[in-house]
Amino acid sequence: MLTERQIAIFKAIVDEFTRTAEPVGSKTLMNLLDFQCSSATIRNEMAALEEAGLLEKTHTSSGRIPSHKGYRFYVEHLMERQLDSEVKYSLQKVFSERHYSMEEVVQKSCDILSQMTNLTSVALGPESKYQLLQHIQLIPISSRSAVAIFITDHGHTENKTFHFDTDVSVKDIKTCCDLLNDKLSGTPIKDVVDKMQEIEPLLVARHEVLFEAFVSAFMKFASDKVYCSGQNNMLYQPEYADINKLREVMKVLEDSSLFRQLANHEGNVAIEISGDNDLIQVDDMAVVSSKFHISDGEEGQLMIVGPTRMQYSKVVALMEYMSQVIEDLYKKEE
Repeated sequence: MLTERQIAIFKAIVDEFTRTAEPVGSKTLMNLLDFQCSSATIRNEMAALEEAGLLEKTHTSSGRIPSHKGYRFYVEHLMERQLDSEVKYSLQKVFSERHYSMEEVVQKSCDILSQMTNLTSVALGPESKYQLLQHIQLIPISSRSAVAIFITDHGHTENKTFHFDTDVSVKDIKTCCDLLNDKLSGTPIKDVVDKMQEIEPLLVARHEVLFEAFVSAFMKFASDKVYCSGQNNMLYQPEYADINKLREVMKVLEDSSLFRQLANHEGNVAIEISGDNDLIQVDDMAVVSSKFHISDGEEGQLMIVGPTRMQYSKVVALMEYMSQVIEDLYKKEE
Protein backbone atom coordinates (compact mmCIF):
# COMPACT_ATOMS: atom_id res chain seq x y z
CA MET A 1 0.00 0.00 0.00
CA LEU A 2 1.53 3.30 -1.11
CA THR A 3 1.39 6.44 0.97
CA GLU A 4 0.07 9.71 -0.47
CA ARG A 5 3.61 11.06 -0.62
CA GLN A 6 4.87 8.00 -2.50
CA ILE A 7 1.99 8.28 -4.98
CA ALA A 8 2.75 11.98 -5.55
CA ILE A 9 6.46 11.24 -6.10
CA PHE A 10 5.73 8.30 -8.41
CA LYS A 11 3.22 10.31 -10.49
CA ALA A 12 5.72 13.19 -10.80
CA ILE A 13 8.39 10.78 -12.04
CA VAL A 14 6.06 9.25 -14.65
CA ASP A 15 4.94 12.68 -15.90
CA GLU A 16 8.48 14.09 -16.06
CA PHE A 17 10.01 11.01 -17.70
CA THR A 18 7.19 10.92 -20.25
CA ARG A 19 7.93 14.55 -21.10
CA THR A 20 11.75 14.43 -21.23
CA ALA A 21 12.77 10.76 -21.74
CA GLU A 22 15.45 11.45 -19.08
CA PRO A 23 15.77 9.56 -15.74
CA VAL A 24 14.38 11.63 -12.87
CA GLY A 25 16.50 12.38 -9.80
CA SER A 26 15.69 13.67 -6.31
CA LYS A 27 16.86 17.24 -7.04
CA THR A 28 14.53 17.50 -10.03
CA LEU A 29 11.66 16.17 -7.95
CA MET A 30 12.19 18.81 -5.26
CA ASN A 31 11.21 21.42 -7.86
CA LEU A 32 8.29 19.40 -9.24
CA LEU A 33 6.47 18.49 -6.03
CA ASP A 34 3.92 20.92 -4.60
CA PHE A 35 4.98 20.16 -1.03
CA GLN A 36 8.25 20.55 0.89
CA CYS A 37 10.41 17.45 1.03
CA SER A 38 14.15 16.97 1.56
CA SER A 39 16.34 15.32 -1.05
CA ALA A 40 17.16 12.50 1.40
CA THR A 41 13.47 11.80 2.06
CA ILE A 42 12.73 11.72 -1.66
CA ARG A 43 15.59 9.27 -2.24
CA ASN A 44 14.21 7.00 0.50
CA GLU A 45 10.75 7.09 -1.06
CA MET A 46 12.22 6.37 -4.50
CA ALA A 47 14.04 3.37 -3.04
CA ALA A 48 10.74 2.12 -1.59
CA LEU A 49 9.01 2.56 -4.95
CA GLU A 50 11.85 0.67 -6.62
CA GLU A 51 11.51 -2.14 -4.10
CA ALA A 52 7.78 -2.27 -4.91
CA GLY A 53 8.71 -2.80 -8.56
CA LEU A 54 7.25 0.49 -9.79
CA LEU A 55 10.57 2.21 -10.56
CA GLU A 56 13.90 1.04 -11.88
CA LYS A 57 17.43 2.44 -12.23
CA THR A 58 19.25 2.94 -15.49
CA HIS A 59 22.91 2.21 -16.05
CA THR A 60 23.67 5.78 -17.10
CA SER A 61 22.09 7.83 -14.32
CA SER A 62 21.32 7.82 -10.62
CA GLY A 63 17.76 8.86 -11.46
CA ARG A 64 14.81 6.50 -11.80
CA ILE A 65 12.39 5.63 -14.58
CA PRO A 66 9.01 3.86 -14.41
CA SER A 67 9.06 0.07 -14.88
CA HIS A 68 6.52 -1.86 -16.98
CA LYS A 69 4.69 -2.62 -13.73
CA GLY A 70 4.86 1.07 -12.85
CA TYR A 71 3.22 2.12 -16.10
CA ARG A 72 0.46 -0.44 -15.59
CA PHE A 73 -0.12 0.87 -12.05
CA TYR A 74 -0.23 4.43 -13.38
CA VAL A 75 -2.75 3.57 -16.10
CA GLU A 76 -4.97 1.56 -13.76
CA HIS A 77 -4.97 3.88 -10.74
CA LEU A 78 -3.52 7.34 -11.37
CA MET A 79 -4.19 8.36 -14.97
CA GLU A 80 -6.51 11.31 -15.44
CA ARG A 81 -7.97 11.48 -18.93
CA GLN A 82 -9.76 14.56 -20.08
CA LEU A 83 -9.90 15.95 -23.58
CA ASP A 84 -9.91 19.70 -24.05
CA SER A 85 -13.24 21.00 -25.41
CA GLU A 86 -11.39 22.91 -28.15
CA VAL A 87 -9.80 19.65 -29.34
CA LYS A 88 -13.22 17.97 -29.40
CA TYR A 89 -14.67 20.86 -31.40
CA SER A 90 -11.79 20.74 -33.89
CA LEU A 91 -12.25 16.99 -34.40
CA GLN A 92 -16.00 17.34 -34.88
CA LYS A 93 -15.42 20.10 -37.43
CA VAL A 94 -13.09 17.88 -39.48
CA PHE A 95 -15.82 15.28 -39.99
CA SER A 96 -18.67 17.75 -40.49
CA GLU A 97 -16.97 19.60 -43.35
CA ARG A 98 -17.71 16.87 -45.91
CA HIS A 99 -19.38 13.51 -46.29
CA TYR A 100 -16.92 10.66 -45.68
CA SER A 101 -17.44 6.97 -46.34
CA MET A 102 -16.95 4.77 -43.28
CA GLU A 103 -13.60 3.59 -44.60
CA GLU A 104 -12.49 7.23 -45.03
CA VAL A 105 -13.67 8.07 -41.50
CA VAL A 106 -11.57 5.29 -40.01
CA GLN A 107 -8.51 6.24 -42.05
CA LYS A 108 -8.92 9.94 -41.25
CA SER A 109 -9.22 9.11 -37.55
CA CYS A 110 -6.02 7.10 -37.80
CA ASP A 111 -4.17 10.02 -39.43
CA ILE A 112 -5.41 12.48 -36.80
CA LEU A 113 -4.32 10.20 -33.94
CA SER A 114 -0.78 9.85 -35.29
CA GLN A 115 -0.51 13.62 -35.84
CA MET A 116 -1.81 14.56 -32.38
CA THR A 117 0.27 12.01 -30.45
CA ASN A 118 3.44 11.98 -32.62
CA LEU A 119 3.23 8.19 -32.46
CA THR A 120 2.13 5.47 -34.88
CA SER A 121 -1.57 4.73 -35.19
CA VAL A 122 -3.26 1.65 -36.60
CA ALA A 123 -6.88 1.06 -37.56
CA LEU A 124 -8.23 -2.46 -37.82
CA GLY A 125 -11.40 -2.52 -39.86
CA PRO A 126 -14.24 -4.94 -39.08
CA GLU A 127 -13.37 -8.53 -39.83
CA SER A 128 -15.85 -9.58 -42.50
CA LYS A 129 -14.24 -12.99 -43.02
CA TYR A 130 -16.18 -14.52 -40.09
CA GLN A 131 -19.52 -13.44 -41.56
CA LEU A 132 -21.69 -15.27 -44.07
CA LEU A 133 -22.18 -14.11 -47.64
CA GLN A 134 -25.86 -13.27 -47.99
CA HIS A 135 -26.24 -11.77 -51.45
CA ILE A 136 -24.30 -10.55 -54.48
CA GLN A 137 -25.57 -7.87 -56.83
CA LEU A 138 -23.75 -7.07 -60.08
CA ILE A 139 -24.65 -3.82 -61.85
CA PRO A 140 -23.34 -3.23 -65.41
CA ILE A 141 -21.80 0.21 -66.04
CA SER A 142 -20.67 -0.39 -69.60
CA SER A 143 -19.80 -3.33 -71.83
CA ARG A 144 -16.41 -3.55 -70.12
CA SER A 145 -17.14 -2.58 -66.51
CA ALA A 146 -19.54 -3.37 -63.69
CA VAL A 147 -20.00 -2.76 -59.97
CA ALA A 148 -20.40 -5.71 -57.62
CA ILE A 149 -22.08 -5.27 -54.24
CA PHE A 150 -21.44 -7.93 -51.58
CA ILE A 151 -23.77 -8.13 -48.57
CA THR A 152 -23.13 -10.24 -45.46
CA ASP A 153 -25.53 -11.60 -42.85
CA HIS A 154 -24.37 -8.78 -40.50
CA GLY A 155 -25.45 -6.14 -42.99
CA HIS A 156 -21.86 -5.31 -43.96
CA THR A 157 -21.59 -4.24 -47.60
CA GLU A 158 -18.65 -3.67 -49.90
CA ASN A 159 -18.50 -2.39 -53.44
CA LYS A 160 -16.00 -3.45 -56.07
CA THR A 161 -15.72 -2.01 -59.59
CA PHE A 162 -14.62 -4.45 -62.28
CA HIS A 163 -12.96 -3.53 -65.57
CA PHE A 164 -12.88 -6.28 -68.20
CA ASP A 165 -10.41 -6.76 -71.08
CA THR A 166 -13.22 -7.81 -73.42
CA ASP A 167 -16.89 -6.96 -73.81
CA VAL A 168 -19.19 -8.68 -71.32
CA SER A 169 -22.92 -8.76 -72.02
CA VAL A 170 -25.59 -7.88 -69.49
CA LYS A 171 -26.97 -11.39 -69.97
CA ASP A 172 -23.61 -12.97 -69.04
CA ILE A 173 -23.38 -10.74 -65.96
CA LYS A 174 -26.90 -11.68 -64.81
CA THR A 175 -26.32 -15.39 -65.43
CA CYS A 176 -23.03 -15.29 -63.51
CA CYS A 177 -24.61 -13.36 -60.62
CA ASP A 178 -27.55 -15.77 -60.33
CA LEU A 179 -25.20 -18.74 -60.32
CA LEU A 180 -23.00 -17.23 -57.60
CA ASN A 181 -25.98 -16.41 -55.39
CA ASP A 182 -27.36 -19.93 -55.85
CA LYS A 183 -24.06 -21.65 -55.00
CA LEU A 184 -22.49 -19.24 -52.47
CA SER A 185 -25.32 -17.75 -50.40
CA GLY A 186 -24.80 -18.69 -46.73
CA THR A 187 -21.08 -19.47 -47.19
CA PRO A 188 -18.61 -17.98 -44.66
CA ILE A 189 -16.65 -15.18 -46.37
CA LYS A 190 -13.37 -16.90 -45.50
CA ASP A 191 -14.50 -20.01 -47.44
CA VAL A 192 -15.91 -18.26 -50.52
CA VAL A 193 -12.73 -18.41 -52.63
CA ASP A 194 -12.34 -22.16 -52.01
CA LYS A 195 -16.00 -22.70 -52.84
CA MET A 196 -15.56 -20.73 -56.05
CA GLN A 197 -12.78 -23.08 -57.12
CA GLU A 198 -15.34 -25.92 -56.87
CA ILE A 199 -17.78 -24.16 -59.20
CA GLU A 200 -15.03 -22.84 -61.51
CA PRO A 201 -16.01 -25.12 -64.44
CA LEU A 202 -19.55 -23.72 -64.40
CA LEU A 203 -18.36 -20.10 -64.38
CA VAL A 204 -15.46 -20.44 -66.79
CA ALA A 205 -17.76 -22.12 -69.29
CA ARG A 206 -19.81 -18.91 -69.40
CA HIS A 207 -17.12 -16.27 -68.98
CA GLU A 208 -13.59 -16.74 -67.64
CA VAL A 209 -13.09 -12.98 -67.23
CA LEU A 210 -15.97 -12.77 -64.75
CA PHE A 211 -14.65 -15.71 -62.74
CA GLU A 212 -11.19 -14.16 -62.35
CA ALA A 213 -12.70 -10.81 -61.38
CA PHE A 214 -14.87 -12.35 -58.67
CA VAL A 215 -12.04 -14.42 -57.18
CA SER A 216 -9.91 -11.28 -56.93
CA ALA A 217 -12.77 -9.32 -55.31
CA PHE A 218 -13.53 -11.98 -52.70
CA MET A 219 -9.88 -12.32 -51.72
CA LYS A 220 -9.86 -8.58 -51.00
CA PHE A 221 -13.18 -8.76 -49.15
CA ALA A 222 -12.03 -11.56 -46.85
CA SER A 223 -8.60 -10.09 -46.11
CA ASP A 224 -7.75 -8.03 -43.04
CA LYS A 225 -8.42 -4.33 -43.38
CA VAL A 226 -5.45 -2.68 -41.71
CA TYR A 227 -4.53 0.99 -42.08
CA CYS A 228 -1.34 2.41 -40.59
CA SER A 229 -0.32 6.05 -40.16
CA GLY A 230 2.72 7.85 -38.75
CA GLN A 231 5.27 5.00 -38.94
CA ASN A 232 8.04 7.58 -39.35
CA ASN A 233 7.19 9.06 -35.94
CA MET A 234 9.11 6.15 -34.44
CA LEU A 235 12.33 7.56 -35.88
CA TYR A 236 12.09 10.52 -33.50
CA GLN A 237 11.56 8.53 -30.29
CA PRO A 238 14.76 8.37 -28.17
CA GLU A 239 13.99 4.76 -27.24
CA TYR A 240 14.52 3.70 -30.85
CA ALA A 241 17.85 5.44 -31.42
CA ASP A 242 19.19 1.88 -31.23
CA ILE A 243 18.89 0.68 -34.84
CA ASN A 244 18.17 -2.91 -33.77
CA LYS A 245 15.22 -1.83 -31.61
CA LEU A 246 13.94 0.36 -34.43
CA ARG A 247 14.24 -2.52 -36.88
CA GLU A 248 12.17 -4.78 -34.59
CA VAL A 249 9.43 -2.16 -34.24
CA MET A 250 9.32 -1.54 -37.98
CA LYS A 251 9.02 -5.29 -38.55
CA VAL A 252 5.89 -5.29 -36.38
CA LEU A 253 4.43 -2.27 -38.18
CA GLU A 254 4.87 -3.95 -41.56
CA ASP A 255 3.04 -7.16 -40.56
CA SER A 256 -0.73 -6.68 -40.48
CA SER A 257 -1.30 -10.15 -38.98
CA LEU A 258 0.66 -9.12 -35.87
CA PHE A 259 -1.85 -6.37 -35.17
CA ARG A 260 -4.67 -8.90 -35.19
CA GLN A 261 -2.65 -10.98 -32.73
CA LEU A 262 -2.09 -7.94 -30.52
CA ALA A 263 -5.76 -7.00 -30.74
CA ASN A 264 -6.73 -10.51 -29.65
CA HIS A 265 -4.09 -10.45 -26.87
CA GLU A 266 -2.42 -13.57 -28.22
CA GLY A 267 0.59 -14.28 -25.99
CA ASN A 268 0.30 -10.92 -24.24
CA VAL A 269 -1.12 -9.66 -20.95
CA ALA A 270 -3.58 -6.85 -21.53
CA ILE A 271 -4.53 -4.32 -18.89
CA GLU A 272 -8.12 -3.19 -19.19
CA ILE A 273 -8.26 0.60 -19.00
CA SER A 274 -12.04 0.70 -19.36
CA GLY A 275 -14.70 -1.36 -21.10
CA ASP A 276 -13.34 -1.14 -24.66
CA ASN A 277 -9.79 0.05 -24.00
CA ASP A 278 -6.68 -1.99 -23.25
CA LEU A 279 -2.97 -1.47 -22.68
CA ILE A 280 -0.65 -4.16 -24.05
CA GLN A 281 3.10 -4.14 -23.38
CA VAL A 282 5.51 -6.01 -25.64
CA ASP A 283 9.19 -5.60 -24.72
CA ASP A 284 9.94 -1.86 -25.06
CA MET A 285 6.75 -1.17 -26.98
CA ALA A 286 3.29 -0.26 -25.70
CA VAL A 287 0.02 -0.59 -27.58
CA VAL A 288 -3.12 1.20 -26.43
CA SER A 289 -6.23 -0.08 -28.17
CA SER A 290 -9.82 1.13 -28.33
CA LYS A 291 -12.72 -0.74 -29.93
CA PHE A 292 -15.49 0.87 -31.94
CA HIS A 293 -18.77 -0.93 -32.56
CA ILE A 294 -20.40 -0.67 -35.98
CA SER A 295 -23.23 -3.20 -35.83
CA ASP A 296 -24.22 -6.36 -33.97
CA GLY A 297 -21.15 -8.54 -33.73
CA GLU A 298 -19.10 -6.24 -35.95
CA GLU A 299 -16.39 -4.05 -34.50
CA GLY A 300 -13.13 -2.40 -35.47
CA GLN A 301 -10.21 -1.20 -33.42
CA LEU A 302 -7.97 1.84 -33.16
CA MET A 303 -4.45 1.31 -31.82
CA ILE A 304 -1.61 3.64 -30.84
CA VAL A 305 1.84 2.08 -30.97
CA GLY A 306 4.84 3.68 -29.31
CA PRO A 307 7.44 3.32 -26.57
CA THR A 308 6.25 2.40 -23.08
CA ARG A 309 7.02 6.05 -22.27
CA MET A 310 3.96 7.66 -23.80
CA GLN A 311 1.43 10.21 -22.54
CA TYR A 312 -1.21 7.64 -21.65
CA SER A 313 -3.74 10.18 -20.37
CA LYS A 314 -3.71 12.09 -23.67
CA VAL A 315 -3.54 8.96 -25.84
CA VAL A 316 -6.42 7.17 -24.09
CA ALA A 317 -8.64 10.27 -24.04
CA LEU A 318 -8.09 10.85 -27.76
CA MET A 319 -8.74 7.24 -28.68
CA GLU A 320 -11.93 7.01 -26.63
CA TYR A 321 -13.24 10.14 -28.29
CA MET A 322 -12.27 9.07 -31.82
CA SER A 323 -13.95 5.68 -31.32
CA GLN A 324 -17.12 7.51 -30.25
CA VAL A 325 -16.91 9.78 -33.30
CA ILE A 326 -16.69 6.74 -35.61
CA GLU A 327 -19.67 5.07 -33.91
CA ASP A 328 -21.77 8.26 -34.07
CA LEU A 329 -20.98 8.81 -37.75
CA TYR A 330 -21.88 5.20 -38.54
CA LYS A 331 -25.27 5.62 -36.84
CA LYS A 332 -25.95 8.63 -39.09
CA GLU A 333 -25.15 6.46 -42.13
CA GLU A 334 -27.80 3.88 -41.17
